Amino acid sequence: MPGNLTVAELDAAIAAREIDTVVIAFADAQGRMVGKRVSARLFQEEVRDHGAEACNYLLSVDVDMNTVDGYAMSSWETGYGDMLLLPDPATLRRIPWLPGSALVMADLAWEEGRPVSQSPRDILNVQRARLAERGLVAYSGTELEFIVFDDTYRDAWAKGYRDLKPSTDYNVDYDLLASGRLEPLLRDIRLSMDDAGLYTEGVKGECNLGQQEIAFRYAEVLETADQHTIYKSGAKAIAEKHGKSLTFMAKFNEREGNSCHIHLSVRGEDGSAVMAGDEDNGFSPLMGHWIAGILATMREFSLLYAPNINSYKRFALGSFAPTGIAWGVDNRTCALRIVGHGASLRVENRVPGGDVNPYLGIAAIIAGGLHGIENELELPTRLDGNAYTAGVEHLPTTLREAARLFSESTIARSAFGDDVVEHYLNQARIEVEAYDAAVTDWERVRGFERL
Repeated sequence: MPGNLTVAELDAAIAAREIDTVVIAFADAQGRMVGKRVSARLFQEEVRDHGAEACNYLLSVDVDMNTVDGYAMSSWETGYGDMLLLPDPATLRRIPWLPGSALVMADLAWEEGRPVSQSPRDILNVQRARLAERGLVAYSGTELEFIVFDDTYRDAWAKGYRDLKPSTDYNVDYDLLASGRLEPLLRDIRLSMDDAGLYTEGVKGECNLGQQEIAFRYAEVLETADQHTIYKSGAKAIAEKHGKSLTFMAKFNEREGNSCHIHLSVRGEDGSAVMAGDEDNGFSPLMGHWIAGILATMREFSLLYAPNINSYKRFALGSFAPTGIAWGVDNRTCALRIVGHGASLRVENRVPGGDVNPYLGIAAIIAGGLHGIENELELPTRLDGNAYTAGVEHLPTTLREAARLFSESTIARSAFGDDVVEHYLNQARIEVEAYDAAVTDWERVRGFERL
């Protein structure tokens, strides 16, 4: 893609004074892009080959960047030391929304070179390696929805995120008229992402007021997770330049939430379509085990699909966000929707919301699928009706319940390791405790005068 850079192309752009800054970035535990900016010269002389340092607390803070207790990898007792950011040269790219800048994603390592196992990128890499042991490669695409407001981020903050003006006034699902009012922003995002080396497929309106979805071409799963993270950060920066703001939170209001459907398929290392076969629905035996494994682990892995308090408010009856754990062919009421035929056959996991950490969500799907393959799990009966009323097992309804299931999961501990499980359980505990201590607007409205 045009925006991608080789090391030689980066050097040439630096020599031509087109690029003066290199952003070294990674996704934190919440899926946010963090890192540091270095001069292009320093990147060439030192950082490219030896990495850069960053405080290890970056994987062990809450949403407000507060240091919090309970993390094994980072604490006051251990002195909040450094970890290394090791640039992955395959991810070098221009970032048009930051003039004169290039970006590279980094893997995280300790000083002696050992990977930081709690890093989202490493968690996904472990699952990719497990697939590789079986001669398999995973490909995915993420469909990420967001809501646009005619308020800047600073204005929204000053208002306490109340009384914001959505950028459309009614349901604009597939609409081409009212959504056109957003085209200056949406076009800028699409073209900027293309110029950053992503492959934009298109954009469509969604149901909630101001809601849109921009879709990108599928890719190998690590590339997809990297690009998802870059896009999410870049889209916010571009919206700010247009005097607007946008949110990816799973449930902004009582209307439709923001989803992040993850399409994922596996192929042989030679590109063969190993999911397609001669069994019912055009499945191979591997496909049946794969679906069965994802379903069998869905409740236990829900913390990785839905990591926040707000995530669970999206799971509402008749909302196109799933509640029932079932699979169906082109059935949008199910948690797993099977789409495509032959080489395009794939699983769409409809559970994650716009707040998902893409590395963790994709890693959970792969770990679930491998659990099904390794144990040759039998494919449950296909659901052809309404999964909301079918009497199937349901997703957890709270972060507290999801954390308990993750904690008790021997499958999670086997697939991800105790250190990873405990790290993300602590993140959930901190969120639950903060939420339990908060006094909300809802409580004030109900209780200020009338109680």
